[in-house]
Amino acid sequence: MRKTLTLPTALRNRIPTAGGFLRQHAGRLALTGAVAIAAAGIASPAYAGNDVSTARELAAKTAPPTPVVVKKPGTIKPEQVAGLSKTQMKNAETIVKVGEKMGLDERAQTIALMTAMQESNLRNLASDVIPESFDYDNQGSGSDHDSIGLFQQRPSMGWGSVEEIMDPEYSAKAFYKKLEKIDYHDMGLGQAAQTVQVSAFPDAYDKHEDDAEDVVDSVQDAIDTYAKKLAEAKEKAEAAGVELS
Repeated sequence: MRKTLTLPTALRNRIPTAGGFLRQHAGRLALTGAVAIAAAGIASPAYAGNDVSTARELAAKTAPPTPVVVKKPGTIKPEQVAGLSKTQMKNAETIVKVGEKMGLDERAQTIALMTAMQESNLRNLASDVIPESFDYDNQGSGSDHDSIGLFQQRPSMGWGSVEEIMDPEYSAKAFYKKLEKIDYHDMGLGQAAQTVQVSAFPDAYDKHEDDAEDVVDSVQDAIDTYAKKLAEAKEKAEAAGVELS
């Protein structure tokens, strides 16, 4: 049989009931809960998102600046004119640019193009008479003695070696050097071409004048456009304090 422990009346009055305890400390419990909730809220997604954004902004401010890169303009190809193929235009462009590098005017460039149009139809031709000529890049073969290249120059006549004449840049330069030795400004374009080439058909060059002028204009337009874009790129690079790449 259990014994019931009876507390003195004075002591029983000091021990609050559950309901009394809650009523007595309700304020403190509410404050404690609010603090706990607030503390938990610090790690909530909203607060975490703000911290990430702040970190990103700080990183962006302290990160080194992205280096400025200014590139040279790409190759600008001249417009195809006079019914020429891409290969013919490439050869024509080479002839004009060689003249440009040598400081020769558009009249000289036109004469050179008229000559190459008549002699090879602007193709770098090898020759069956010189089998060696087929060892180099070519666009077919001619049939006039040992004449080879864009201008059908002959190694046997002192124009250069087979390897040299089969190089379009060399053959164009060789033509211009001969042209510079005559007073081509005081003679017709076809006459100037004939004076250099000494062809069996002296009047054959004149028919190419209009097409040659169109090609020179096309190539010169491409040269001028490239020069303009290059100048703009240099100006931009100078302003940024960097070199062109």
